[in-house]
Amino acid sequence: MNSTYPARSVVVGIDGSQAAIAAAEWAIDEAVSRELPLCLIHVIPEQVEPAPPSSVGNMSIEVEYGETALRTAAAAVAAIGKPVKVENMMLRGSPSTTLIAESRHADMICVGSVRIGRVARAILGSTAAELAESANCPVAIIRQHRHPEPDNGWIVVAVNDSPGNDNVVQQAMEEAQLRHAPLLALGVWREDLDEMPYNELDRLVQVWRQRYPSVHIHAAATRTSIADFLAVSDKRVQLTVIGSAEADRTARLIGPRSHPILGHAECSVLITRD
Repeated sequence: MNSTYPARSVVVGIDGSQAAIAAAEWAIDEAVSRELPLCLIHVIPEQVEPAPPSSVGNMSIEVEYGETALRTAAAAVAAIGKPVKVENMMLRGSPSTTLIAESRHADMICVGSVRIGRVARAILGSTAAELAESANCPVAIIRQHRHPEPDNGWIVVAVNDSPGNDNVVQQAMEEAQLRHAPLLALGVWREDLDEMPYNELDRLVQVWRQRYPSVHIHAAATRTSIADFLAVSDKRVQLTVIGSAEADRTARLIGPRSHPILGHAECSVLITRD
């Protein structure tokens, strides 16, 4: 149970759910594009109190469950047929604390968040939200029910002149390029401006079009947040990219498990790092 995988990797939290398998499938392209291994990690939660006598043998059940979850996820990755090296790991501890620690060595951490079952909920619970705020690398919270197809929707990102926005937009552009997806550059109205920043948005978008000529970019402006914009948009969205300063908005973008984001049931979120 020691960390022996390469110093750099794309990490996926595996909890035995279909959501985790979807996250592993989504992460394949990230690992392949970086020429890094895909590290599948299952975390066995530590018990806060000593286990009662009746629970003797639960450790072997937890290990068996973890091994099965990892094998199933690895098989799903192999079935995609892309050239990626897969590393399986089982660790013990708090899922969120453990994955945050692993994020020091990762290029990205991916977790699933949709229709999580009873056992998986006990393992991951609020892990996605804690990773969004505290991980040391970008965090992808994946809602897709299956491996995304090239025409599976838009990638959405806010474009403005605020510090750090270039890093966020660049990550969104690279995702759009990697996944052959169109990108929606959203200009969000700021309270310190008297009118919508259409001219500034157009100027910024032109810069990104020159840097990423293969990406189809559509610009739009809104007086609301990204989440509110998606509520009334009829565009099919596969991924929203936000900066670490906006990590506290992740819960609203992902939404409760029983109420997917305002009709966008397959909208995932990628939180970048500066």
